[in-house]
Amino acid sequence: MVVTAQHLASDVGVAILKEGGNAVDAAVAVGYAEAVVHPCCGNIGGGGFMLLHLKDKGDVVVDFREMAPGAATANMYLDKNGNPVPYASILGFKAVGVPGTVLGLETARAKYGRLSRAQDMAPAIRLARQGYVLTEGDAAIFSLVSRRFRNSPELAKIFLRPDGSPLKAGDRLVQKDLAGTLEHIAWQGPDYFYHGPVAKAIVAASQKGGGILSLADFAHYRPDIAKPVSCNYRGYTVLSVAPPSSGGVTMCEILNILSFYDLKAMGFHSAAATRLMVEAMRYAYADRNDKLGDPAFVHNPIAHLLSMDYAASIRKKIDTTKIAPMPEPAATGEKPETTHYSIVDKDGNAASVTYTLNGYFGAMEMAPGTGVTLNDEMDDFTTKPGVPNMFGLVQGTANAIAPGKRPLSSMSPTIVLKDGKPFLVLGSPGGSRIITATLESIVNVIDYGMDAQEAIDAPRIHYQGLPNVVYLEPFALSADTRKVLEGEGYRFLQQPHWCAVEMIAVGPDGLYGANDDRRPAGAAKGY
Repeated sequence: MVVTAQHLASDVGVAILKEGGNAVDAAVAVGYAEAVVHPCCGNIGGGGFMLLHLKDKGDVVVDFREMAPGAATANMYLDKNGNPVPYASILGFKAVGVPGTVLGLETARAKYGRLSRAQDMAPAIRLARQGYVLTEGDAAIFSLVSRRFRNSPELAKIFLRPDGSPLKAGDRLVQKDLAGTLEHIAWQGPDYFYHGPVAKAIVAASQKGGGILSLADFAHYRPDIAKPVSCNYRGYTVLSVAPPSSGGVTMCEILNILSFYDLKAMGFHSAAATRLMVEAMRYAYADRNDKLGDPAFVHNPIAHLLSMDYAASIRKKIDTTKIAPMPEPAATGEKPETTHYSIVDKDGNAASVTYTLNGYFGAMEMAPGTGVTLNDEMDDFTTKPGVPNMFGLVQGTANAIAPGKRPLSSMSPTIVLKDGKPFLVLGSPGGSRIITATLESIVNVIDYGMDAQEAIDAPRIHYQGLPNVVYLEPFALSADTRKVLEGEGYRFLQQPHWCAVEMIAVGPDGLYGANDDRRPAGAAKGY
């Protein structure tokens, strides 16, 4: 079973499995394919995390998160008065971190896959060179940011029509430069990207465009092989990723708190269940924003944060503390960037992969001739303590910018085990809301007995402390429940749907794949 946010990428994953590849080969093939067919978010110019459950080799994380360039400084996005320069960490070459995807995918394939690099990359190369026809779901993504394409000649010639209008459903998108880059990587390996023409082209464009990337940054980049963070929730083992992603720690901290309560008896999104969920999120996000960062640079108190004693201490605060008054909500945007895909092969190996450019089409930059859209991952650092990033997160010095440092992430690729075997494989895009969307999907299955599709389609809530408002999807709360909670001091802001969980549930009689309806271009495919 393969579930992705783009149906052609799902087809690629299934084809690789049928060719004899395992879940890792399919994950590599889908990663390259989404760089072609889901270019807003799939990438070889960004980075991410691959969580693997392998029958013969156990549980492992391939961390291919981007790194800050060697010339990066803690105050690089501040003006002479110490204030953040608008958009400096979001748009342009100065916002780009050193990409990790190519080395990350190759490391996973070489260590854990079965097929050759050329076999895993062939479908993506074909899709880039021959092109593919856009569906309504694909075209809707391009239309969101087509105005900004006009500021980049390289992006405009690929992602706009000749008259400058957005691509439409039925148009064929051909990416010849990207096809050439992928072909050379398939033949020559990651060195073509990190030590050869691609690195040279990106560095030259960066220097011309006011960025700080160097050839040494590319040459020194390395992915990490790590152990997942884990916790027990009602007899299930939840595996996710540890720092430099905050996803696993924050999610497990919330689950530990919830485990003291009978959510099923409370009822889905009842006043009691919603109050509990919001308060658990309040404490966990405060810890996330203040205590977590790249473990190569700062100490992460994971054992303390995930101890049941700590969860019990938070429970006492929730049960005894009055809610602090919330101000009237102010609107804030949420970029639906990033992408996630989930895979299970015939042998029971599972891959849960989330990778990203950060914002839609990243920094909106592309080095000429490469076809590689570049990330704006530097915005995930703390540009200034106390100042929110594009997702509204207000973070501390643990996530301050430093040369070679990986920015703190919210990516939460997750595998839930039952009796040591995969039960759920899931994850989502959505910035800081990734954590809560993934968490709620797990709770919906385990506590509320929903099937995979029901669990990910259910309306969501999100709270991250600051901004101090609880976000709601349409129909997330009944009018009566909302009135009760508003009477207690909670303030709510309803927004359009967010995130896009891609889930596989493993049942006694087979695999159940569910693509989030919030991403209509996606699909669950299996055989």
